[in-house]
Amino acid sequence: MSSNSDSVTVNLASEMERSKGGALRQPAAVWAVFFASIAAFMGMGLVNPILRELSVKLHASPSEVSLLFTSYNAIMAIAMLITAVVSTRLGIKRTLLTGVCIIAAMSVLGGFADNIWTLVGLRAGWGLGNALFVATALTALVSLSSRGTAKAIILYEAAAGIGMSVGPLLGGTLGSVSWRWPFFGVSIMMVVACVILLLTMPASRKSVVSAKPTSILAPFRAMKHRSLLTLGIVAALYNIGFFTIMAYAPFVMGLKPQGMGFVFLGWGVLLGLTSIFMAPKLQIRFGTLKAMSAMLVFFALDLAIMGIFTSVQWVVIAAVIFAGAILGNSNTLITAAVMDSAPVERSTASAAYSFLRFIGAAISPYMASKLGEHFNSHVPFFVGSAFVLLSVLIVLFNHKHIRHVDKTNSAHA
Repeated sequence: MSSNSDSVTVNLASEMERSKGGALRQPAAVWAVFFASIAAFMGMGLVNPILRELSVKLHASPSEVSLLFTSYNAIMAIAMLITAVVSTRLGIKRTLLTGVCIIAAMSVLGGFADNIWTLVGLRAGWGLGNALFVATALTALVSLSSRGTAKAIILYEAAAGIGMSVGPLLGGTLGSVSWRWPFFGVSIMMVVACVILLLTMPASRKSVVSAKPTSILAPFRAMKHRSLLTLGIVAALYNIGFFTIMAYAPFVMGLKPQGMGFVFLGWGVLLGLTSIFMAPKLQIRFGTLKAMSAMLVFFALDLAIMGIFTSVQWVVIAAVIFAGAILGNSNTLITAAVMDSAPVERSTASAAYSFLRFIGAAISPYMASKLGEHFNSHVPFFVGSAFVLLSVLIVLFNHKHIRHVDKTNSAHA
């Protein structure tokens, strides 16, 4: 999830109980941001179903194709440190439009690319645009919503769930015609989103622009807190497992683009549903840290099963889809822990956390593909599982530094 989504989900359960009115009765500007958010999140999973197709058509190895994720996530990691600085100076509307325009430009150029290295570079630019948009979208929804923060969060999480589930299906469907069409499809959607935002969003005003610009050094200062640093490292290790599934599993499933799209559709639906409905209940019943640790253990086991049965297609497909449920819970629970972990502004904590987690997301795709090339297709899943288990050990060994998270969340509930 995005950094600003991270900054408000921690109290989702309690805010949902307190908020009144329906989430659907919103101003037109809210629905404009909602649609644009769906389009942006669709772009995240766009290349999953066409990874094998790209490898064949562009004569690239799996590790070279995996750089599409690495460049994207690396730039996202760096950009997350500056998104708050940019938005407090440009204003929410201009920041959103800048992000949308960058995504549209990078995706249409990607459709005309003729080699993997051009695509890798364009995906890096795409990551910058996505960081600017996604890190600002929830702030816009909360500021413009007429139904309160909790309802804005529901809309944002719904947009993320729809986008991340439908995106791979769109990519697979269009990719069955040509690998170029998914890129053109996203570009068209982002142009439409840009026009809608221009027509419906009000100009930035004090309610949506910070009176005190954020310092670019604030996220680095926040990492001095042991609790925030610990959970950021946990998120980085967890994302190594996450992107082992996203970037490497498509190579071992042996499906055509459209079939791959349906697999990740199931994955995305479960991810969206559990992040919205199940994670808050687990947080209330078991506490954030226990529930988070349990989900991490389940995820490690899921990856290990994929490593054992890599050559059994239906097992890998089932494990990928089931992972969506685990990841939806894990995303929200880790975020909940991070946001109450240190005495800093949530936007600052979110920027520091997002920087660390996307470092893991940048390392994983290339590492998994290289392991598969040098050893065998089982090894990347076992290594991903080991990194996720390491994150659980870090939680246990640093429990005294983060145990206050459960007390804080209990006070909010």
